[in-house]
Amino acid sequence: MSQLSKTPMSPALIDSLTSHAALPARIPRRSRSPLALIWRALTINRKVIVGSTILAFFVLVALLGPLIVTQDPLKYTLNLMAPPSADHLLGTNQGGQDVFSQLVIGTRSTLFWSLVSGVLVMLIAITVGLVGGYFGGVVDDFLSLVTNVFLVIPSFPLAIVAAEFFSRTTLTIAIIVALTNWPWSARVLRSQTLSLRSREFITAARANGESTWRIVFFDIFPNQTSIVAAAFITTTIQVLLAVAGLEFLGFGDSGVVSWGTMLYEAYNGSALFQGAWWWFAPPGICIALFGSGLALLNFGVDELADPRLRQIRGRRKRAKGGVA
Repeated sequence: MSQLSKTPMSPALIDSLTSHAALPARIPRRSRSPLALIWRALTINRKVIVGSTILAFFVLVALLGPLIVTQDPLKYTLNLMAPPSADHLLGTNQGGQDVFSQLVIGTRSTLFWSLVSGVLVMLIAITVGLVGGYFGGVVDDFLSLVTNVFLVIPSFPLAIVAAEFFSRTTLTIAIIVALTNWPWSARVLRSQTLSLRSREFITAARANGESTWRIVFFDIFPNQTSIVAAAFITTTIQVLLAVAGLEFLGFGDSGVVSWGTMLYEAYNGSALFQGAWWWFAPPGICIALFGSGLALLNFGVDELADPRLRQIRGRRKRAKGGVA
């Protein structure tokens, strides 16, 4: 640094630095808007682009489902086990119900419970992880004990027992799955909070007289948004598979159409042995596509948040370019 500071700077270099320093002032205001930042975050990585596209497609189907479907998904007809046709795009099941209508309407139920359960899991994990990691002491010991207890509770068997003894509804399954999936994320957030609470900006915030809750949720929490995003996506995938699996086993609400209940009805109706692929294949493909979209989104978020992954990805690109 001493040698650089003693080196005289040429007028051309000074003009270049001055022009570069003035660049942010000439950036259009629209490029710094929240929508522009969100768009840049969604299009900066291929995995994020593909995952966001798949997720957006299913969200649109869930929102526009009643406008797309023209037939009642639970209405019984005499057209039993009909293959796909112009009247029934994905055929009918053994009750004469339109499979396409069930698939579209079931998208709303499946996505709703998966996303709501994921949000509930992250709310619990954020509260427990940040509060325990920041306060420490008795509070941290108590919350760590609660976390360790829930950590060893098997969610799948507990959801089966709860659905059997209370009510066979998707709400019961979603609550049990959510209450038993938050400890992993809470432990990660707690460890990050322990390292952040001793940083200089947190000490400065305390010295300025900021309240404890403002420091926890406005100073520490924004530095963990990438962890929260990745944990939310992972949790949503787990909830999706758990709810669909329990519904496939018959612990869901038979009066609600979802991808899991469609697979359950197809299994009971021996759709595989009857060659009725249009009955069991579409919900299975939708579950796989939705889970794959969330997984790609998760991988993309990891690459954006972790500089080491970006460096590895950059080296691979350069190596491919060199070979070519």
